[in-house]
Amino acid sequence: MITSEHKAATIKTVQANSKDTGSASVQVAVLSERIKQLTEHAKLNQHDFMARRGLLQMVGKRRRLLRYIAGKDSQRYLDLIQKLGIRH
Repeated sequence: MITSEHKAATIKTVQANSKDTGSASVQVAVLSERIKQLTEHAKLNQHDFMARRGLLQMVGKRRRLLRYIAGKDSQRYLDLIQKLGIRH
């Protein structure tokens, strides 16, 4: 699970202003961190199918949010995936 300090640091890297804690960009960044951690867990625990299901749900949610961002502002989308290291 992602710690509150790690989550706050992740939010600070992508937030538009000091009060931005729930925009689509911030949600994508937090989901990306959770996906990284859960991916490592899935590599060690190959038979944990519930964790795998949760991982796939998070990836789907992140994909939907990225699609929303790309539809609204394509330059912001490109900057975000470059900053987070997500493949297009």
